[in-house]
Amino acid sequence: MAADLKPYEVTALALTPGFLRSEAMLDHFGVTEDNWRDAGQTDPHFLISETPAYIGRAVVALASDPEVELKSGQALSTWALSDEYGFTDRNGTRPHWGNYASEQGF
Repeated sequence: MAADLKPYEVTALALTPGFLRSEAMLDHFGVTEDNWRDAGQTDPHFLISETPAYIGRAVVALASDPEVELKSGQALSTWALSDEYGFTDRNGTRPHWGNYASEQGF
């Protein structure tokens, strides 16, 4: 897609979150945004989860980058973009699923 759109000066890329703390996941674990850490008792991996705002901030960072076309054709992650652009999640943290997954041997 990126190659097809390049002549039109359109940037095409893929963006993935880490463990997304969406409303569906909060419901699945029977918690709310206020007590979401309680779900760590059921699944400790959930403690490294990120809110939908985090991926939204990644989109804003990309859209604000005057050289975003250099990323065309790439698959990007919220955690790597947070490292590059310095944005945080709603609570000021920078969840890094990539580092966590490596440490856990995933």
